[in-house]
Amino acid sequence: MALLAERGMRGLTHRAVDEAAGLPQGSTSNLARTRQALLELAVRRHADREARLLALHEMPDPLGGLGSLVDGLALAVHRTLTRNPELLIARYELALEATRRPELRAFYDAIGARYRDQLTALVTALGSTDPARHALSLIAWSDGLMFSCAAGSFSAEVPSLAQVRAGLRELLGGMLGDGPHAP
Repeated sequence: MALLAERGMRGLTHRAVDEAAGLPQGSTSNLARTRQALLELAVRRHADREARLLALHEMPDPLGGLGSLVDGLALAVHRTLTRNPELLIARYELALEATRRPELRAFYDAIGARYRDQLTALVTALGSTDPARHALSLIAWSDGLMFSCAAGSFSAEVPSLAQVRAGLRELLGGMLGDGPHAP
């Protein structure tokens, strides 16, 4: 991921991965023979790294109510912004490449569906009347905030954990209204 963040998509080559990992020339080619295989490996590795942002005990608990979801999402977003900004840059590189390669788009979307499906299940458990739309809104809000802070006009102004939490609480309050799990 550091290689993608540092050099961009053009810098992601089999040889560059070998050099960055301190492996003998050709090692990456043995694992991922084609450019497509290398890109899929990068997408999979990226998803695995993002999935480890929160420890198991920090994950939102569907039975924990709105506070659990707000706390878990806020912690993940804030950690990404403050501890793993290279993951964001790598994600944007991979996402843009997926717009140009239909075969990568399908793979990228399938990997991303894991996160979307988990979030949809969480908002469903909180009483959402339109879980798919609400999950999309949460993802769009989070992605927009992270892009603005990593590559956009707010790159020098990363919000505090409390600010991220407040924004999520406001967003979810608007979605869930006066339901049983409202803020």
